[in-house]
Amino acid sequence: MRYLITGGCGFLGSNLAAEILKNGHELFVFDNLYRTGTENNLKWLQSLGRFKFYHSDIRSYNDVEYAIRDSRPDVIFHLSGQVAMTTSLDNPRFDFEVNVLGGNNVLEAVRKFAPEAIVTYSSTNKVYGDLEWIEYEETETRFKAIGYDNGFDESISLDFQSPYGCSKGATDQYMLDYSKMFGLKTIVFRHSSIFGGRQFATIDQGWIGWFVKQALDIKKGILKEPFTISGTGKQVRDVLFADDLINCYFSAVENINVTSGKAFNIGGGMENSLSLLELFDFLEDHLSVKMNFERLPVRQSDQKVYVADITKAKQIFNWAPQIESRKGLIRMIEWVESM
Repeated sequence: MRYLITGGCGFLGSNLAAEILKNGHELFVFDNLYRTGTENNLKWLQSLGRFKFYHSDIRSYNDVEYAIRDSRPDVIFHLSGQVAMTTSLDNPRFDFEVNVLGGNNVLEAVRKFAPEAIVTYSSTNKVYGDLEWIEYEETETRFKAIGYDNGFDESISLDFQSPYGCSKGATDQYMLDYSKMFGLKTIVFRHSSIFGGRQFATIDQGWIGWFVKQALDIKKGILKEPFTISGTGKQVRDVLFADDLINCYFSAVENINVTSGKAFNIGGGMENSLSLLELFDFLEDHLSVKMNFERLPVRQSDQKVYVADITKAKQIFNWAPQIESRKGLIRMIEWVESM
């Protein structure tokens, strides 16, 4: 099998790339090395095996077309993207060019030069908007969405909000439409919170890794002032360790006859959901630290609760998470400590 990964030096891309190399397939990696940590991930991948690297920009149709014509992939994992809500508000044009124009570049090049290739797209729960129409209960440590005990499934209405929600949502829909109109083999994954090794988290993206780093800095005596959070800390997400997401991607590809043209909500599910306050309780107990923080206003278009109902993925391609959230958190702590 020949695999092309756009954004292949990012967190998810590098984990997928390592799995491909381990299994002896041909690998092609496309990345402009824009994000923090991507150069480190490239060096790490180069230590694992041989592959072709395209130092290219997803915004350039010529770059994308060349990579697809050159690699002749059987599978494309399209992971290149602008992934921070805050960045989309600061620079909506950049967000549009990377997420919408970049996504369309991939689809058009595939349509013209690799129509039999399988294309997966990493979308987001943000395509469902702020979910403020739902009634919530506030407990001591978290918000609860009344009537959604198993989380949110794919029947929830799309509601694009913020430049980020619009740009990711647009390509989400283009992916599904190119399957309908042109017969491309596309799969859309609407991710909840993913975490794991090779994730160089920042204050804007990768909240699990970011707060693990704050806790470790407190333990080392590096961080002496309170850190900040947005909102009450009771907002809830389901978390999924990277190894489980890798299994999800490959399982969906192996079952393309039933996954093609479909969107799936992908996360850890309700049993692996956490609020910020609950994460802090775990870190305090596990690391023997005190998580001192200050609250900032709620971020624009933030969701009080988002938990993926993963029933559709279970039913259609028999996927479910295997790594319990707290075991994943311990592995995340170990990885951040090793850096």
